[in-house]
Amino acid sequence: MPRETRQGEPAMAAVNIGTRRELFVDRFLIDSMRNVRLALAHPERREVVFQGDAAWEDGAFFPYSLIQQDQCIRLYYRAAIPDRKHENITIMALAESRDGGKSFIRPRLGLCELGGSTDNNILWQGGTPGIPPAFIDTNPACPSEARYKGLDIEITSQYSRLFAMCSADGLRWRRMQERPLDMPGAFDSINTAFWDEPAGCYRCYTRYYNPGVRSNGKDARSVQMSTSDDFIHWSPPAPLEYEDGDASMQLYTNSIQPCPGAEHIYVGFPNRYVEQRNKAAGAPPETRGVGYWGINDALFMASRDGLRWTRHREAWVRPGLDGRNWTHRNNYPAWHIIQTSPEEWSVLISEHYMQKDGAPGRLRRLSVRPWGFAGVRAGFDGGEMLTRPLVFAGKSLHLNYSTSAAGSIQVEMQGEGGQPIPGLGLDDMEPLFGDELDGVVRWRGGGDLGHLAGRPVRLRFAMKDANLFALRFGDAGKE
Repeated sequence: MPRETRQGEPAMAAVNIGTRRELFVDRFLIDSMRNVRLALAHPERREVVFQGDAAWEDGAFFPYSLIQQDQCIRLYYRAAIPDRKHENITIMALAESRDGGKSFIRPRLGLCELGGSTDNNILWQGGTPGIPPAFIDTNPACPSEARYKGLDIEITSQYSRLFAMCSADGLRWRRMQERPLDMPGAFDSINTAFWDEPAGCYRCYTRYYNPGVRSNGKDARSVQMSTSDDFIHWSPPAPLEYEDGDASMQLYTNSIQPCPGAEHIYVGFPNRYVEQRNKAAGAPPETRGVGYWGINDALFMASRDGLRWTRHREAWVRPGLDGRNWTHRNNYPAWHIIQTSPEEWSVLISEHYMQKDGAPGRLRRLSVRPWGFAGVRAGFDGGEMLTRPLVFAGKSLHLNYSTSAAGSIQVEMQGEGGQPIPGLGLDDMEPLFGDELDGVVRWRGGGDLGHLAGRPVRLRFAMKDANLFALRFGDAGKE
């Protein structure tokens, strides 16, 4: 499958990937495909890990963010206290997991009094300032008293404001300044932010109403991005751009973050809001929501620069067989991927929001293959994929792949012009089969590619009933 450049067609520039892990979440590394396609890899629904059934948690239970530190995972979430006047008092609370996110408990924090006792996990109740969706600031210049950060909201019928918040311990929070941030938007969402180490700045992703797109007679909910050097002064927000060109899709939350272990790639798990649909009308009473229109599912998208996105419009997570998840404001991924084990990541997703029969809201764990959100997929009849020219460092090629029992993957190293490199062709290796997150490719003559490091090469993949999720170059003997 030599690659010939047609007359007048510019040659593809080589991409220097060094030893970094590259994911097939978009077509960035791909030159051509034959009988294969770029496809989503759907997560698997696993156990319910937390249920909002405490006295201070009504059906408005809603996840904000997750923070993983060593063996402890913190879950920040919102709920409400039903009072005697039938008015709910909003609270923010904390739950913890020490089993990789498979179950969460309420720690006794002793911070807020409720019913004459502080024996609860409440961080804050009523009024402002509140508690934001939290993240750990990895900026090397960040002082310890501001190690935890986030963007908190203040919403009234007249305005929507955003405030920069910080904390030394993730429990006691303060505003970094009393003034709201100078940023336009409609912030009734989970507004995300993080320190972007490769870019050397903070990024935030917030919600706004797009006046150029209408949904049900109103401006559509959309996502915008800003950058900052100090978390206080932000650039004017830029609307996200999508490869699919579909501006009509409403995104309620974004759940955007750098991909763990491949931080030069941004990944997002936005909640898609289909406002014009209402499944509850014909459903049994116990599975109906409180009457709001709209149903939701979750998407997956990825970006190389944080602004232009490859968005897979096929749902990453569907509502499923549970009728309660076909009511409004369900299926929201909590912000931040967590590592459950070396072989498993997890994303938590909300279920059973504000059910009419008072059933509590809850969180379910989704099992995710590490770096396996999407990939190149080949059916049983087989196909091929050719990369653009790559420049790498290291001595070995590592693949994140999966095949069936009858499936296979073979790899050919080519020169920049498309000619097979002697000893590294398809016929020079036994078909690779199995399921590995970091499998080393070897040809009959060995797997040492050090003599090709620093030179532009292409990779030709011949695949059958297989998925290729990611690749990297490294040194198999020293890792």
